[in-house]
Amino acid sequence: MSDAAPVGEGSLLHVVLFEPEKAGNVGNIARTCAVLGADLHLIRPFGFHLHDREFRRAVMDYLEGVTLHEHASWTAFQGTLGAGARVWAFSTHATDMHTRAGFRRGDYLLFGPESRGLPVWLRDALPKLKLPQPGGGRSLNLSVAAGVAAFEAGRQIEGW
Repeated sequence: MSDAAPVGEGSLLHVVLFEPEKAGNVGNIARTCAVLGADLHLIRPFGFHLHDREFRRAVMDYLEGVTLHEHASWTAFQGTLGAGARVWAFSTHATDMHTRAGFRRGDYLLFGPESRGLPVWLRDALPKLKLPQPGGGRSLNLSVAAGVAAFEAGRQIEGW
């Protein structure tokens, strides 16, 4: 778990959590990453400790199957990106649907903190995607949103 550069070049995809706040959500997302073979990136600061009981309960024994990268900041994370890396920002402010992204192996799926989403400066600097909300509502839970997006990316890449 470090800021090594470049990371996970052979990975199916990367799920990136910018300043995550809730241990349970991160644990659930780690389980999704383990099942998919995706790398998980956590960008500090976190709203919890990786040794929290809630995180360990949510991640169960799946953490051994996850390549987990911790980054001190957005700048540190950017320093790990290889040439041509594609980072997709997920936001309720986006207009393009995630199903039309044309995901490729090694893409990065970026999600913001639970209480506020991605900051405007970051959201506006990247291509943005949204998830469908046909029934309305403000937004999906972070772990659900990351799971929906990651499985769609996997489907596009692997043709499931």
